[in-house]
Amino acid sequence: MSNGQLAHVGALGLGGFALTTFVLNVVNAGIVSSDNLGMVLPIGIFYGGLAQFCAGMWDVKRGDTFGATCFTSYGAFWMSVAVMILLENTGVIAAVPREGMALLFIAWGIFSVYATVASLKINKALAAVFVTLVILFFLLAIGEWNSTVHKAAGYEGIVCALIAWYCSAAILINNVWEKQVLPLGSPIIKNAAAAKVGGEKGK
Repeated sequence: MSNGQLAHVGALGLGGFALTTFVLNVVNAGIVSSDNLGMVLPIGIFYGGLAQFCAGMWDVKRGDTFGATCFTSYGAFWMSVAVMILLENTGVIAAVPREGMALLFIAWGIFSVYATVASLKINKALAAVFVTLVILFFLLAIGEWNSTVHKAAGYEGIVCALIAWYCSAAILINNVWEKQVLPLGSPIIKNAAAAKVGGEKGK
């Protein structure tokens, strides 16, 4: 399983993103009570946050611009959101008004839009993650004023998480088995220089 090369960190980065996105949006959807938010914060700091951030740094070493940018960015997103909630709950900072939260989600939605454009050169499964993520951020922004939209965002976020989990599983299993077990699909926009997320073994 090791040939002296750097490991493919896509499975780790997408796994951290998927699990954290899943548990938070199960809460957002109202499937479990918001009293369970404390369960999300440690995961957001360490798995969705730190582990995903480290995956991005390792992708820097691998020369994968897409993975380096996206894993590092979304890892930082999860850590910052978790810390913000902790600071609010402990009274260190005032609760962020809904206008501020909406602005935060819109800003991350904009980042996700151009990350989605880049993902079109990688594979269909990863592009599906980013399309659903863009929708999620803008639904969350609108949901700051509408509880029904906020709940819908939760269910949409669960879909996003499940697709990301599939991508993580595909990269892990395909790389370990050294053959395609779970397909990720070809790039939507093809060229010979498509980024390495998914990898030759991850396709």
